[in-house]
Amino acid sequence: MTTVEFNTAVVNMHQSLKPIAYKLTRDSEEANDLIQETLLKAIANREKFTDGTNLKAWLYTIMKNTFITNYHRLVKRKTFIDTTDNLHFINSAGAIDENGAGSTLAMDEIQKAIQGLSYEYKTPFMMHFRGYKYFEIADILDIPIGTVKNRIHIARKELKTELKAYRS
Repeated sequence: MTTVEFNTAVVNMHQSLKPIAYKLTRDSEEANDLIQETLLKAIANREKFTDGTNLKAWLYTIMKNTFITNYHRLVKRKTFIDTTDNLHFINSAGAIDENGAGSTLAMDEIQKAIQGLSYEYKTPFMMHFRGYKYFEIADILDIPIGTVKNRIHIARKELKTELKAYRS
């Protein structure tokens, strides 16, 4: 296929790209912009097209990838990052004196609830809490990984029941 034939075939696909472009953008002007960008990319990357393959599918892929790229750019552009040096409110927490008694009582109750678990549930739960992976716990305790997951799940469930005052 010559360059002229390829360019003509690409431009003739304009109408068949419209429904998909509109479905992606939900705006006729943005759909037309997306189609135009797709056709320009296709013509610019003609050497990447293999003769005998489905031109329409190739154009759809270019259009979809272009839409996704544009969407990511838009999201990144709308993301607000505060780079000011005004840290007054961020650093003001140090000026507040809190009584640590509430957290101490809560930790005591949590520790008591964990100690109340049976050994078969407490051991895998505490190992997982300390950072062990499921497969490591299974190897150390010499039990199947499914049993490890189940015991940790049951321990969490029992702790939730026991510590229902702390549920949010």
